[in-house]
Amino acid sequence: MTSLKTQIAVIGAGHAGIEAAIASARLGLDTVLFTMSLDSIGNMPCNPSIGGTAKGHLVFEIDALGGVMGEMADKVTLQSRTLNLGKGAAVHSKRIQADRKKYQELMKALIEQTENLRLVQAEICDIETTVVDGKKKISAVITALGERWECERAIICSGTYLDSRVFVGDRNFSSGPDGLLAASGGLSQALEREGIRLMRFKTGTPARVKRSSIDFTNLEIQDGEEVVTPYSALTDEHYFDTLEQVPCHIVYTSEKTHNLIKENIHRSAMYSGQIHGTGPRYCPSIEDKIVRFADKDRHQLFVEPMGENTEEMYIQGFSTSLPADVQHLMLHSLEGFENAEIMRYAYAIEYDCSDPTQLYATLEYKEISGLYGAGQFNGTSGYEEAAAQGLIAGINASLSLLGKEQIVLKRSDGYIGTLIDDLVTKGTNEPYRMMTSRSEYRLLLRQDNADRRLTEIGYSAGLISEERYNKFLDKKAQTDAEIARLESTYISPLVANPFLEARNLSTVATGISLVELLRRPTLTYDELAEIDTNRPALSRGARMTAEISIKYEGYIKRQIAEVNRKARLDEKKIPENIDYQAVKGLRLEAIQKLSKVRPLTIGQASRISGVSPADISVLMIYIGIV
Repeated sequence: MTSLKTQIAVIGAGHAGIEAAIASARLGLDTVLFTMSLDSIGNMPCNPSIGGTAKGHLVFEIDALGGVMGEMADKVTLQSRTLNLGKGAAVHSKRIQADRKKYQELMKALIEQTENLRLVQAEICDIETTVVDGKKKISAVITALGERWECERAIICSGTYLDSRVFVGDRNFSSGPDGLLAASGGLSQALEREGIRLMRFKTGTPARVKRSSIDFTNLEIQDGEEVVTPYSALTDEHYFDTLEQVPCHIVYTSEKTHNLIKENIHRSAMYSGQIHGTGPRYCPSIEDKIVRFADKDRHQLFVEPMGENTEEMYIQGFSTSLPADVQHLMLHSLEGFENAEIMRYAYAIEYDCSDPTQLYATLEYKEISGLYGAGQFNGTSGYEEAAAQGLIAGINASLSLLGKEQIVLKRSDGYIGTLIDDLVTKGTNEPYRMMTSRSEYRLLLRQDNADRRLTEIGYSAGLISEERYNKFLDKKAQTDAEIARLESTYISPLVANPFLEARNLSTVATGISLVELLRRPTLTYDELAEIDTNRPALSRGARMTAEISIKYEGYIKRQIAEVNRKARLDEKKIPENIDYQAVKGLRLEAIQKLSKVRPLTIGQASRISGVSPADISVLMIYIGIV
């Protein structure tokens, strides 16, 4: 057997693997990125988009830490929209339509040009461990061609390839996503042999339709936004000012569509009993929607381009595992799709993934030192969730090798912290999707302040350059100075009242500060320019953060107080070798859950489902911290 060496082996070149490999290589570690095909790097087998509700927040956070998804997404944007603008700033979420092939090409080129990073087309089918001081430690990964790669750290980012199976009606076969590659065989068995618990999950995707076969005449047009905020601090904020955005369209299912699905639902792989894996609750197939929301007479679908140089169109919301003949009938029942041609058929895919409660918050396995998990392998769904985990795993694998303290993001630090804490503390019984409602601190975790929350951490880890860090400090100083200026600048009634009367707002009897005016719900920072004639020239980002900070100041202070209160529990450590069976007064369910998760702090223990406040009190008394 050929034996080769590397410091860090990254298994899988999807969104998690890319971030993990580039992060570790940029931190100076010799890294090998293994992929089953060089042609599938950074593939988007489902929706050709990046961002969305809470997912957009993740992309901004990835960028703030020094990851690459945001920068690449900016370069391949076909259309950009900010979702939830009718709601508060906390839930405003950027989403872009991406040129799928261009994204893959740029990512592959970036990997090839990254120093310390080798790209190898090979399937990893086995791992080796050794025992050091009574604990397992990763020592090598084995390829299907028989090569043995010694490594000090390994990161599993296998996506949906592990023992994966594709389903279309009554047909099913071993395959990876997109029908591009064979399933990964062998690694699942190797992981189980090493004591890693696996789960079986399922996801799916809609058909791809030929653009020229669609009649767009009566479809609703969905244009992009006029002012686009880039995902990345490395992208000039005026980069999109001249971008000619590609329109998307909206179509609706009809009574005929629903009847076709009902008549054939017994032929769906989901409802015929063929699929045993658990699917994503928040991204159901169209047949699942028809069953679960039987009172709805139509469902909204989005018609989105796959790229500039392809005829393929993606029908978001039309995912199915119904057979090919029914897919044609369903598609032709939609307005404008009477003559539509299917280029790729919809399918469901079932795959193995790991129970994430086996991981520390660093994403390292508790029982196998040096082995990390990231992405859909950890039970999540979505490109953004995967990339976020890959970045953290890559950073931490590198820091641990360099003898430095690994980073653990708190729930109050960002959606990435919330995502990882949910996974390792609560686990998941379905593909986990990030949503703004999952965070109790979402007013603090906005898109506009991702840099203020996380750039210091990325800089300390070594992924943010000195030049970029100085630009961040300049923007931060600009924002703080502008807030101070608005607080100290007063407008006389003679100037303020005509401005207010023109907007049917109540007038003032004495001078009023610009901050007080800006706190009025209907007034914006840009509108105040009419009476704020000496304002400095600021970047869009600085203006946005200043305005939101002022408008939500009271609520933000309350959330910060709540963070500080709960932080005290996360500072209280639990001995790693504690025997929960010996803690008198703990309920049986709490003993079982605590023994499985092995929380490191009282705060983490308090967030485990099935552990009550009374259990926490008993535990704190036992370890002598109250």
